[in-house]
Amino acid sequence: MDNLALLSAAALAPILVVAVLLVGLRWPAKYAMPVGFAAAVAVGALVWGMDAATLAAASVEGLIIAIGLLYIIFGALLLLQTLTASGALATIRAGFTTVSADRRVQAIIIGWLFGSFIEGASGFGTPAAVVAPLLLALGFPAMAAVMVGLVIQSTPVSFGAAGTPVLTGLGDGLAGDPGVMARMAALGVDETGYLQTLGFQVAAMHGVIGTLIPLFLVCMLTGFFGGRFTDGLKVWKFALYAAFAMTIPSVTVAALLGPEFPSLLGGLIGLALVMFTSSRGFLMPKDTWDFPPRERWSDRWTGSLEADRDEVAGRRMNIWLAWSPYVVVAVLLVLTRTIEPVKTFLSELTIDANDIFGTGISESLQPVFLPGFIFIVACLVTYGLHRMSGPAIAQSWRVAGSQLAGAAVALLFALPLVRILINSGPEYNSSGLSSMPITLAEGASVLVGGAWPVLAPWIGALGAFIAGSNTVSNLTFSLFQFATAENIGASPETVVATQAVGGAAGNMVTVHNVVAASATVGLLGREGDLIRKTIIPTTYYCLFAGGLSFVLVNGVGLNLGTGLLVALAAVLVAVVVRLARQDTSERLVRAPARTDGEG
Repeated sequence: MDNLALLSAAALAPILVVAVLLVGLRWPAKYAMPVGFAAAVAVGALVWGMDAATLAAASVEGLIIAIGLLYIIFGALLLLQTLTASGALATIRAGFTTVSADRRVQAIIIGWLFGSFIEGASGFGTPAAVVAPLLLALGFPAMAAVMVGLVIQSTPVSFGAAGTPVLTGLGDGLAGDPGVMARMAALGVDETGYLQTLGFQVAAMHGVIGTLIPLFLVCMLTGFFGGRFTDGLKVWKFALYAAFAMTIPSVTVAALLGPEFPSLLGGLIGLALVMFTSSRGFLMPKDTWDFPPRERWSDRWTGSLEADRDEVAGRRMNIWLAWSPYVVVAVLLVLTRTIEPVKTFLSELTIDANDIFGTGISESLQPVFLPGFIFIVACLVTYGLHRMSGPAIAQSWRVAGSQLAGAAVALLFALPLVRILINSGPEYNSSGLSSMPITLAEGASVLVGGAWPVLAPWIGALGAFIAGSNTVSNLTFSLFQFATAENIGASPETVVATQAVGGAAGNMVTVHNVVAASATVGLLGREGDLIRKTIIPTTYYCLFAGGLSFVLVNGVGLNLGTGLLVALAAVLVAVVVRLARQDTSERLVRAPARTDGEG
C-alpha cells in the first residue's frame, strides 16, 4: 500500500480506538488500552509488515518502561501514606489554610508554582504524582486534584528534568543531519548555541501562551467542581500575577542560562515570591471559595483513596518538619539532575535488556535514578525525622502496594501499544514504510502545505499523547518539523520550537500521565472524564501556539495566523462576557428572594 491517505488512516486507527473508548464511551483505561494494543498489533502486522519478533520486542520494551513508571507511582503513593500516618499532612493542610483557605489560591500555589518546580527538577509525569496526593490531603475531590496536576503539565514541561525535552529531545532529534548542520553554520553557532536559540524561542512562546493557564485552572476548578466558572474569574488578578511570577523568570533564565533551568528556577522563584506576598494578603481574594459540602459531591469526583482526617487530626508537628519530606524530594531531585558526577553515576546503574529477541530493540531501567527511588529515600528519611512506629511504617507499605495494583493493567498495555507505534519504522518492517507517527505527520503536511506552522503544535501534541513524553515527541518529530519548515520557506527554529510547545501541551491528555496521576489518589477508571476536561486547555494551547507560530513566520496581517489569534481572543472574550452575564442574572434572581424573606 502506498496511498498516503489510507496509510495515515491506518496509523491513526489504534489512537482513534483508544480515544473513542476512553473519551467517547468512558471506558476505564484498563479495558480501553488492551483493545488499543490489539489494534496496534493488527495494523503493525497487516499494514506495516512488522514480524512477530519485532511486535513482541516492542511490547517487552513497553513493559520495561511501564515497570519504571509503576515504580514512580509506588514511590508517590508510599510518600502520601507515610505523611498521612506520621501526621505531617494534617500540619501541611493547616499551614496552607493559614495562608489562604481559598481552594483557588491553593490550586495555583501548589499546582502551578510548586508543580512547575518539581517538573523542572524531575519531569516525566512526576509533578502530577506529587501534586495530586497533596491536594487530595488538603480536601480536594480526587478528580479535581488530578485535573490540577494534569493542567499544569503544560507550560513548564518543555524544560522538565533539567531541560531534557530540549537538550535530549530536540538535540538528539536533530543531531547529525546535514541540513541542520548547514543551518547552524549559516547562523554562526555550534550545537550548544543552536539549542540555546531553540530553548529561548520555546520559553518565549510558553511565556505568552502559559500566562492564562493558572486562570484556566481556577475556572475549570470552580466550574466543574462548584458549578460556577465565574468564581474562577474573580481571582484573575492573582492568577495572572502567579503566572508572571513563574513565566518571567523562566524566560529570563532561558535567555541567560540556557534550557536546563527555566522551569526549575522559574517555579522556585515564583513559589517563593507568591508565598511571601500571599502571606501578607497581596491580591488575596476577599471571599473564600470552597467546594460544596462533601455530601453533595458527585460519585465520579471521588476515588477509593481519601486522606484520613480523623486519624491524624491530633498529631500536629512543626510546619518545617512536616514539609521536610518534600524538601528532601526537591533537594535530591535537583542534586541528582544537575550535579554531573552524581547524575552520571546514578544514571549508569542500569538493568539492561539489549537486542530483545534479536531485533535490535533495547531498553533499560535506572532503578536508583528514577524519581521512584527518590520518593522511597524521602520516606526512609521521614521515618526518622517524624519518629514513626514500626506498625505505622508497615501499614503505609501495605496500603501503597494495594493501591498500585489498580494502575498496572492499563499501563502494562498502554506502553507496549506506544512502542509498537514508534518502532514501526523501515528498520523494523518489511514494507519500507515510515513509522506510524511519521506517516501521520507526512499526511498532515501534504494536506496543509504552507499553513504548516498552524498544524505543527498538534503534531507535537500527538507525539506526546502517543508516547506520554514531550522528550519522545521531540525525538520523533523534530527533524521532520525542521525539514517541513525548510520545504515551505519558514524559519526552522520557529517551527521546531512550536513542535516542542505542542509536545508540552500534549502531556495534559496523554493516557499514561492520566492513569499514573489517577492511581496516586485512587481514581482509576475515570480517565475519560479527566481527558474530557484537560482537552480544553490542550486545545487552547495548540491553537494559540499554531497562530503565534504562523505570525512569527509570516508576520501580522490578513493571514491565517493573525485570523486564528483574533478568533481565539474573540472566543475567550465572548466566553468571559457570557459567564459574567449569567453570574449577574443569577445574583439578580437571588436578590429579590432574600428581600421577600426579610420582609
